[in-house]
This record gives sequence, structure tokens and C-alpha cells, in this order.
Amino acid sequence: MKFNNLFRKAATVTVATTLLLGGGFQAFAKEKDSGDLEDDSRFTQITRHDMLNIFKQQGKEKFEVPSFDASSIKNIPSAKGRDGSGKLIDFDVWDTWPLQNADGTIANYKGYNIVFGLAGDPKRAEDTFIYLFYQKAGNTSLEGWKNAGRVFKDNDKILANDAILKNQAEEWSGSATLTSDGEVRLFYTSRQPYEPENKLYGKQTLATAQINLSQPDDESLKVDGVEDLKSIYDGGDGKIYQNVLQSVGVNLDNHTFRDPHYIEDQGKKYIIFEANTGTETGYQGEDSLNKSAYYGGNNEFFTKELQNLLQSPKKNGAEVANGALGIVELNNDYTLKKVMDPLIASNLVTDEIERANVFKMNGLWYMFTSTRGSKVTVDAVGDDDIYMLGYVSTSLTGPYKPLNGTGLVLHQNLDRDDITWTYAHFAIPQGKGNNVVVTSYMTNRGLFPDHKSTFAPSFLLNIKGTKTSVVKNRILEQGQITIDPTDDKEVPPYDYGKK
Repeated sequence: MKFNNLFRKAATVTVATTLLLGGGFQAFAKEKDSGDLEDDSRFTQITRHDMLNIFKQQGKEKFEVPSFDASSIKNIPSAKGRDGSGKLIDFDVWDTWPLQNADGTIANYKGYNIVFGLAGDPKRAEDTFIYLFYQKAGNTSLEGWKNAGRVFKDNDKILANDAILKNQAEEWSGSATLTSDGEVRLFYTSRQPYEPENKLYGKQTLATAQINLSQPDDESLKVDGVEDLKSIYDGGDGKIYQNVLQSVGVNLDNHTFRDPHYIEDQGKKYIIFEANTGTETGYQGEDSLNKSAYYGGNNEFFTKELQNLLQSPKKNGAEVANGALGIVELNNDYTLKKVMDPLIASNLVTDEIERANVFKMNGLWYMFTSTRGSKVTVDAVGDDDIYMLGYVSTSLTGPYKPLNGTGLVLHQNLDRDDITWTYAHFAIPQGKGNNVVVTSYMTNRGLFPDHKSTFAPSFLLNIKGTKTSVVKNRILEQGQITIDPTDDKEVPPYDYGKK
């Protein structure tokens, strides 16, 4: 991965010390090798060279998602709802995200931890809506999670009087923050149906609402409706980020505009989200094949990899691969203020880098994203490969450097039909120490009569400077999002998991 600007010198002793512990400040300011290609991109690129090096790294213990005991995995007891006939059934629950404070740590809402999640009937893929789960703070058991039900009512999208939301068909993932005045603010993806005859093409739009909650008794929370429901941004004119109309009719084009992650920095509000680059930020098409910045490495690698790609069955997919993690600034009322250049892009590599997740820890900004090997256009990567990639910067707005040299943080390559298959990994800072809790969901939808998509067992990831490692023998409860700070044992990544 290449950078056109060197990282700024750390402004404080804390940041400088952190960098040194994680591999040295020199790791940020390392000069290019003389054989490196010029990179005139405006932001960080995930290159084909990166993905080939990731392939070489995977299999090392410190990067592998822990193995889980299939016999111990349970459905979420409270994840129940009604099917199309009104019958009470067990629901699938997949992508989830916690209610967080502005700094990314877990928010305590009147004594409860809250998780929002996509849930629905295992037999109906279109049944994809946001539900609210809550648990007494300090309780880490799977049984401790209660279900407050679906967040939005069917008519909320109509009452919002929003031109985009009125055609909403599904609710996709996002983030949630506890505001400074104690309100729950949800950010999510509004998805329209794919109905070309009605000029609807499955558009994804970043949206938000205030979620009102009450406490009927000492043991429960209740959703009391929403207010200020509105769309924020859908890609606009397509210059910075691709809009849905630009993808219509383009073979193999996987348009993405989703997973808004809210974060605050120096009094400003931002959303970081999954997208695709626009016409002025390095677009897709056959010309992309000749852009050396998308390959990385040196001239020799570029020449060889270009020839390989031209002969690859993944060539056509690579031409339209332009995944990105975008960023916009918001006004205080959560409306769009400014559209900014992407933070990371994956041209010629994949159209899909999902679940943007950003927080500041020990003086540095860390950004994570999930991606599937089945969407990656590098031949060495298999369809069963699952990744969480990570990047680090001294500034929220970058430039970002790949963690562990390539960006690889987590890898798994189980068969998708395996009960212990996991995805949508999400790293949660704990407020102190070097360990974060990683959550995910387990088991794909509708595969087993008795096993539903459910909270996976959480585990710990150690982060220090530019290095990370899975903490050995620290598998947590299914759906656990916090740890006792007194039990946060530090495990230096450079001393653990080497093979």
C-alpha cells in the first residue's frame, strides 16, 4: 500500500510512545523503495499487492478468528418474532452494532447496554429490519439479552415525509450513539426495492432517527417511537461517490452505499460509510486496468500482475471494482454539511469493503472494515476467505496506514455451511488498556432447521501501535460486548502468536 504524504509527527509524547511500542514511528515515515511506482491518489489504496501479501499472512495464529465449539452455540433466546402468517418463530439475527458513546466505548443507557441488529424470518430474505436488544450492564450472558422488538413501525417511513424514505423496503446496518443530552441517535441504511418498472433500483441511502425509549419497569426497556427520521446522503451527483444510477445496467457492478458509522472529533460530527469511488475520485472501467497505483509494489510487479489479470476470469469484475470507505461531515442537526474524499479505496480489488468502524485509542485512530473473498478479484484469494482489515492514522481524516504491514487483522476460511462460520466482525474499544472486544454473527441464514443466525462468541484483539493480534484463549460469551477492566490482561502482539 502506498501513501503520497508522510504521516505527521506525533504531537504528544503519548502518541510517539505508542508508535514506538507498535513498531516505531519510522513505520509511518518509511521512504519509498526506488523501485516503487508513483502513486498520485488522493487517499489510501488497498492494492493487489496488499491482497497477495495478505494471502501469504493468513494462517498465522495471531490473525485467525478463534475456533468455536459448535455444540456450545445457542440461538438467542429472545430473538423471536412473527412470520407472514402471524406464527411466533425463532428469528435470525445477523449484523449488530452497540449503542456507543462519542468515543466508541459502550454507552450505559440508564443501567443497560443496547445492541441494534438486523433480524427477520429465516425463510424470507426480504424480511430485513432493525431490532433493539438490551441487557443489564455487567451481565455478559447470552440469556441476558432481551428483545424490545422492531425499532421502526411500517408507517414511520411515510410519516417522515421524506422523498427517499417513502420507498424504503428494508433497513440495513449502521451505528448508534448516545448523545450529550442523553438521547439515542440511530444511523442506518435505508434500502429501496429493486423495481426497474417503477424506476427503483435498490438504492441505499444513509439515514438517521432519534429512538425514544422508556422503562415500563425495573427489568425492561420499550421503544416508544421515533422522531426526526430523515435521509442524509445517497451519493449525490456521483462525482465523489458512485450513485445507484451509475451502476444500472453495468455488468458485474456491485453498487454499495451503506453501513454509516457515526464518530465525533474535536466537536465535529462525521459519518464514515461503505461506498464506491465516483467519477472524480478514481472511477471504474477498462482504463482502471492500466493504473499502476491500484497494483502497488514496483514496476516489475505491475507488469507481471497486469498480464496475469488480463488472462484471469476475474478481469471483468476487477474493471468495475471500486469499493471505498467514504466520509461526510454533518451539521449539528445531523443533516449533510460536507462531502469529503474517501479515506480508503479498493479499485481493481473489490467492490465491497463493509462495516466501517472507527475509533481513537491510545492517541491513534483505528479504522476497520470487513470483506469477503468471494467478492475479491485476486486469484489467490478463495471464495471462503473472510477478512477484517484494519488501518491506523494520527488523524481521523487520514492518511491511513495498513495494520500489520498489509491491513490483515482477522481471517477465517470455513465453509459457509459451517455452523461456526462468522462475519461482520466489529471491534469495540473498552476505554482503557490495549484489548478490544470483537463481536460478529454466526451461522448463515436459513441453512439449518434448529440453528439460526445468532450472536457469535466474542473474543479479544490486542492492538498496540501498528500491530494487532488475536488474544489467545480469551473467547468470551456469545454477544458479549464489554469486559471487566481489571481482567484486561495485556498481551504484546509482537510476543504472541508468531509462527
